[in-house]
Amino acid sequence: MAAETKQTCYEGSSVDSFQFYLEQSGEHEAMLQCVRNILPGEMKRTGADRSSLDVLGVGSGGGEMDVQMLTLLQSTFPAVPISADVVEGSSKLVDNFKALVAKTPNLQTIPFAWHIMHSGDYEKQVKAKGDMKKFDFIHMIQMIYYVDNLSNTIKFFHSLLKNNGRLMIIVESKNGGWDTLWKTYQKDLCVDAITQYRSSAEVIACVKSLGLKYEEHAVPNAFDITECFNPNSQTGVRLLNFMTARDQFYQSFTPEIRAGILDLLRNKCSTEKDGKVFFNSSLSCIFIHT
Repeated sequence: MAAETKQTCYEGSSVDSFQFYLEQSGEHEAMLQCVRNILPGEMKRTGADRSSLDVLGVGSGGGEMDVQMLTLLQSTFPAVPISADVVEGSSKLVDNFKALVAKTPNLQTIPFAWHIMHSGDYEKQVKAKGDMKKFDFIHMIQMIYYVDNLSNTIKFFHSLLKNNGRLMIIVESKNGGWDTLWKTYQKDLCVDAITQYRSSAEVIACVKSLGLKYEEHAVPNAFDITECFNPNSQTGVRLLNFMTARDQFYQSFTPEIRAGILDLLRNKCSTEKDGKVFFNSSLSCIFIHT
């Protein structure tokens, strides 16, 4: 929409920054370990009598997690046809997703419907049509930070679940490194795509206020940010850019704020081991029931 200038997904240079972060952090591997342990059991309870499985990914990015989850569902329900709808606002990441699908042979039997738009626009489109496709499994991974109204978003996507379906939200954990950093420096960081930082604390409070049944699973993760404390390190600068959602960390903040962020990262958000600094990037995986 021409009038909407607020960035609510990864585009341009931020796509490269995001991909670099994924390579450094091991975040997808941590999430996959959790999903592999929990998703088959959850879906067996929901999919035992299903003649088909309809999956919706919201904010799916480049599809790395979606491809793994769809493969997992195929192996859990080998005789059940699966369809996949994808909502993603970044056209570049959708292209990455399509390329990944093209080279994953087992996914050739799955029909994909691509919705290249923000989740809020998808919601408006679905409501305008009045023809709501229902899903057995909906996942929202690391995207809840970008929605305007948390309660309305959860309520809407929960309404798209079939009977006995599951909505899975993965988000940074309460009191983790991200939560500490972004809430301490909220005034300085929440100025662009993310205007209000949310962790699992806000999501669970919202789910409870909606009266929904849920289970929360911890996703432990940490990654090495030692290079962030060397201003001459390209790796460190790129990590700081991503962690503060800036193109240029050193040019974006005053010396006092930069020093404060670095001190916080080292002393409140991380642990030190063998001379290295490991950032606490633990997540929460929240399964919400119908």
